[in-house]
Amino acid sequence: MTTTEDIPQITDLDSLDGAIARLVADNSVLHLSQSEAEERSGYQAPTADGMGERMIMNMGPQHPSTHGVLRIVLELEGEVIIRSKPIIGYLHTGMEKTGEELSYLQGPTNVTRMDYASPLFTELAFALAVEQLLGIEVPERARWIRMLMCEANRISSHMLFMATNGMDLGAVSMMLYGWREREEVLRFLELVTGLRMNHNYIRPGGVAADLPDGWKGSLQRAIDPLPERLDEFDILMTGQPIWRERLQGVGVITAEECLTLGVTGPILRSTGYAWDLRKDMPYLHYDELDFDVLVGSYGDCFDRYAIRLNEIRESIGMIRQIVDRMPGGDYKIQDKKVTPPPRARIDESMEALIHHFKIFTEGFKVPAGETYAAVESPRGELGVYIVSDGSARPHRMHVRAPSFINLQSMPHMMRNSLLADTVAIVSSVDPIMGEVDR
Repeated sequence: MTTTEDIPQITDLDSLDGAIARLVADNSVLHLSQSEAEERSGYQAPTADGMGERMIMNMGPQHPSTHGVLRIVLELEGEVIIRSKPIIGYLHTGMEKTGEELSYLQGPTNVTRMDYASPLFTELAFALAVEQLLGIEVPERARWIRMLMCEANRISSHMLFMATNGMDLGAVSMMLYGWREREEVLRFLELVTGLRMNHNYIRPGGVAADLPDGWKGSLQRAIDPLPERLDEFDILMTGQPIWRERLQGVGVITAEECLTLGVTGPILRSTGYAWDLRKDMPYLHYDELDFDVLVGSYGDCFDRYAIRLNEIRESIGMIRQIVDRMPGGDYKIQDKKVTPPPRARIDESMEALIHHFKIFTEGFKVPAGETYAAVESPRGELGVYIVSDGSARPHRMHVRAPSFINLQSMPHMMRNSLLADTVAIVSSVDPIMGEVDR
């Protein structure tokens, strides 16, 4: 039995972990009343005379502005955050270990569920890693289709950020406008892949299906109104004095801190460091597209907001270039050992039926070796590391999830900030907890 004398006073984050562990070890803590639990834990409610004393406060994991199941333990002195600590692990999905039990053909159905706001990027990174191990080149049309779909997905992801970032800071109308524009992009993705999310569309060897009839019209309906709408967002938020006061100078981080922590994406670029894998380590045909890498100056919440807003404009320009240059040809490699035959062929050819049966029941074998493939997701460098033992399943798989890495930046951004700025800082990081607790 744990007694009050056994538990140290919880006055800072250093003693928090040990105190929690010892309380959990005592099963009787589950049956305590709130007052008894507070007495056991050494909790002291602040008094009028002791407002300057430090206290511990939990934000999340049920708080709507933590964007899922993120818990942040805050050490406060009055209204000022002295230290903070992100606590993760509430989803327990185990997708990396699950990926080691699935064949390479089944892999995209698993990884697409990690970053559910931009699933096509994880599918792309997985497919590129498998293709490197196989030593194959996908057809040109498949490469351009992949770029088209990813840039459309980048727009939908950033629109989700615009909507939730506005809601978090009290610009409720932005939630409606951002959701409206995102819906049109999702309609295009649904037309092509059959689903609004978790697409399983980008697969090793190419893509699941060719672009359907009417895809250009659907795409135009989604992106043609956006430039005018983005100008309206600038009027609604960018030039709005209250919006600027809530974001400018809040959650500042330096380029040196980002590089030390491995932080990438809009957070790193907000510090003025122009690092974008599409430019610096080109994949697919991004080196043939004309676009700018957007950077900030101060590394604050406003810079991170402005970068994402303007990256939508850059993605619109890239999509128009891709549409103009979309080649004809196959949408997947014609290797029966890697890609399944067209479904219509199954009714016509016994050989096609056999290949279809074997590839979906046994998968395809990948030469032994290891590889790492990375892409620029809306949140930064998203990489997939695979070790193959020559079988039809990965021997080891690890995903470098940018949301997971970027969470390390929160304590640096929150240090000496006000409690009221916590929501703005969390929102500016734009974490997706599905790829944190993967």
